[in-house]
Amino acid sequence: MGRVINTENPTKVRNFHRRTIAELLRRLSEKPQIDDEAKDMAALLVYSLREIHQSVEKTMEAWEKRGYWMKAERFLRDWHWVPEAAANIEDVIRNEAWDLLPELLADLFPRFADIQIKSMTRKPSLWRGAYKKLLAEPPGELPW
Repeated sequence: MGRVINTENPTKVRNFHRRTIAELLRRLSEKPQIDDEAKDMAALLVYSLREIHQSVEKTMEAWEKRGYWMKAERFLRDWHWVPEAAANIEDVIRNEAWDLLPELLADLFPRFADIQIKSMTRKPSLWRGAYKKLLAEPPGELPW
């Protein structure tokens, strides 16, 4: 039997969700008010940030297994802001405090400024229904 190769490595997952967030930030910044689509986009932000956090954890575990403690610690410091950002946006969504969302999005913009967007590649079907899905989850239960 041949070797099993996982094509969904943590870096690919992280890059996919970073690109998704960069596009969502641009789309949300163009919205004049919070409508149903903006709520779905905000919920997808939470899910994407969660996925980034999980990919960071997987990368750290792999490095720690190999004894790269310093590298893992430095990497974690670079991404320490992700769970808090996800929790803050989720809090805004659950409490319908939409007036706080622009400030949170402004905090995210510099973290994704390195991603060049020439054309939007993420389709609306990606975020459709994310708001209802997020609200259906029990509050306070972080999946990580």
